[in-house]
Parts: sequence; C-alpha cells; structure tokens
Amino acid sequence: MTGHLRVGFIGAGLMGHGMAKNLIGKGFPLTIMGNRNRQPIDHLVSLGAAEVASPRAVAESSDLVFLCLPNSGIVDRIVLGADGIIEAARDGLIVADSTTADPGETKRIGAALREKGAAMLDTPLTMTPKEAESGTLNVLVGGAESDLETARPAIESFGKNIFHVGPLGAAHSLKLINNFMSMSMVALFAEAVTTARKADVSIAGLHEVISAGALNNGLFQKVMDWPLKQDASGLQFAIENALKDVGYYNRVAADTGSTALIGAIVQQIYALANAQGEGKTHVPKLMDVMGRLNGL
Repeated sequence: MTGHLRVGFIGAGLMGHGMAKNLIGKGFPLTIMGNRNRQPIDHLVSLGAAEVASPRAVAESSDLVFLCLPNSGIVDRIVLGADGIIEAARDGLIVADSTTADPGETKRIGAALREKGAAMLDTPLTMTPKEAESGTLNVLVGGAESDLETARPAIESFGKNIFHVGPLGAAHSLKLINNFMSMSMVALFAEAVTTARKADVSIAGLHEVISAGALNNGLFQKVMDWPLKQDASGLQFAIENALKDVGYYNRVAADTGSTALIGAIVQQIYALANAQGEGKTHVPKLMDVMGRLNGL
C-alpha cells in the first residue's frame, strides 16, 4: 500500500514536522505546502518531499491530505478558500484533519467535500512534538471505517495508538474534552500553588505530599517542574491555545445542551491570562499570572 498511497501535508509546524518526517521515512511519496517558517519545510524537502505553493496543488498530487493547523478558521481557508483543496476534490480523495478544531466546523467542511466526492476524517492527536518526531503519537479518528482503513497505513507511520471513536466530528469533540480536562487541571494546580505560597506552605512539601497520594499524575509532575526547577519545557502548550481549546469545548457543550459550569470558569482564567499579554507563555507559568493577581 505504501507505494501507491500519495500523501499530502499542510501545516508542518511543531507537531506536523515530525509526522511528515515519519511519512517520508515509511516510504510515502509526500507533497507539502510551504509556510513562513522555512526550517521544517527545507528539512522535509531535503528528505525527499515535493514542495508546492497552494492547497489545491497539494490535493492534486495526493490521495490523502493531512492538515495540522492552528484553528478551524485556517482549516476553512485551506480547504474551502481560493485555490483550496476543494478545487481539486474528487472521488477517492481523503482529507484528514489533525488540527484541534471545532467539531461543528469539521462537519460543515466535511459536507462540502462530500458534495465533490471527497471524504474527510478528523484525526486529532494527543502527546507532544517529541512523540511526533518519534512516531509514537496517539491518534483519535472520527469518520467512516472504510476511509480510516485506507488512511491507516499512513497514520501508523506517526501513530502508536489509533482510536476510532465515532463519526466525523467525534474525534475533535473527544480531543477537546481531553484538553478541557488537562487545562482545567493545570489551572487547579496553579491556584493550589498560589494559595500554598500565600499560606506559607512549602511548595516542595506540597509536591512531596501530592506525589505520594492518589492525586499524583504525570501532568502534575510536568506542571510542578516550573515552581520547583524553573523548567516549563515538560508542557510546551501556550496559554492562547488553551484558551482556544477550552472555548471550543464550551461550544461543544452548548451545541449538545450540556451544562459546562467548570468549562466557563476555566475559559475565563485563560482569557484573563491572555488579556495580560501572556498568550505565548506556556501553561505551567499560569501560576505566575495567578501569583501576580494575588500580590505575590
């Protein structure tokens, strides 16, 4: 199958570079679209990728196109805009969107592609750029089983675990629920550390006690590397992205008629940090923002 499935990739950033590199390594003919950050693009071209100038050109050269983009607005432009993928859509083309995206938008874009005979999968990811480079990502998939089976050999080049979770949009919904849970926990840890500091509780002591009990988890350890070691590299996720994802989560909750009381509060916490100019800051440093709010 590898020799016959032509793959396209749009969005070779922090996550996308590793995914695309592994596709090339597994022998897939790869067509990519350049972006302003030339370093990952030039590296992929040096490995054998063909670079083209438009989403339409990527689709024309591909049977399967992966997207790994910042948000649904950009996905809309890449797929449905001028010179977009839609202009080369045809029977047999599959678009797999690994963006952390709005499921409602995913369904709308998928319907537009279906009118042209093309199919869509939502293929969001969990883990980090490190796992993207090593080809050990978790990949959530929404869409038709037959389309997943066509795309599976390519997904397996960068994914260790593949979870088919339902129809188109279900994977993006699950990714947002996952991110809501993790970003809520980060906010909880940040508030707890702030309160501990104001109450003259040793942060090392807080860490030691939680690490020995049922509340301990990998996310706690990554976040606590910041106050203990001044190392925020374990969770390289920007506050502005947390705000976007929790906002999308709240939209999913609203669309389904679900109450999202915690989601609303967590969105406001990240909105406050973003409004203070901390959007590019990695989320473990949210505790610095909370500290300043509390006079620390």
